[in-house]
Amino acid sequence: MMNSGKIELSLIGIGTGNPQHLTLEAVAELNAVDLILIPNKGAGKDDLAGLRQEICARAISAPTPASGAERRKAPRPAPRIVEFDLPVRDPAITDYKARVDRWHDAIARIWLETIRANLPTGLARVGFLVWGDPSLYDSTMRIAERLKAVSDIRLKIIPGITSIQALTAAHAVPLNEIGAPFTVTTGRQLRETGWPATADTVVIMLDGECSFQAIDPKGVEIWWSAYAGMENQISLSGPLEDVAQQIIATRAKARAEHGWIMDIYLLRKSRS
Repeated sequence: MMNSGKIELSLIGIGTGNPQHLTLEAVAELNAVDLILIPNKGAGKDDLAGLRQEICARAISAPTPASGAERRKAPRPAPRIVEFDLPVRDPAITDYKARVDRWHDAIARIWLETIRANLPTGLARVGFLVWGDPSLYDSTMRIAERLKAVSDIRLKIIPGITSIQALTAAHAVPLNEIGAPFTVTTGRQLRETGWPATADTVVIMLDGECSFQAIDPKGVEIWWSAYAGMENQISLSGPLEDVAQQIIATRAKARAEHGWIMDIYLLRKSRS
């Protein structure tokens, strides 16, 4: 079943893994596509694929015959769900951006091969479930753009609840102070360039090394959550110099127990 026709690729924001984070638009889109792609990151991280499967199982309705004149038509079949193995980054490539760029090329190739192998020819709709929102520190849109260069693909974006929203909800803390800006950045940037000069409030994403250890903790508050918005959510907060070691230990334990971890935190300097 090689597909060489037009493809509408929907990147569907699904929130942080909690099925209740799905918007009505996301539920409708999951039920409208023909094929859903689910990446599998391998042993130790297959829970992530399992969560996507669970979301699909809860959101996708069994096909039912329509009423009236539509009753004579066959009900629309449920979308086919296909898992694929996600490639890993090549550690031999020392330049960070080049390594990520090559990795994205490999992912795009696998996407296209999987789509072509699992859909009939002609117009087809494909869905890809994206953690949080496709626009925020996620590379799915950039990978999808690669496909447009080699195939007739149109992108459709369904926004989702972000991990930032899940974090601030978990701690019941506002993202910004009155009339004040905030900065969203990565753990790597915090380690390499220090506290951004643009704001007193900083949200750190994609941090696998507890990069708050790289800054002076005096006068800094932290709000930290792992698995934000999910059933196994863990949240800690307080003065950074008081809770840093507790967060490090808690994070290590959670990662060992689950085989993977997603965490995010907010740092705020005191204005006093």
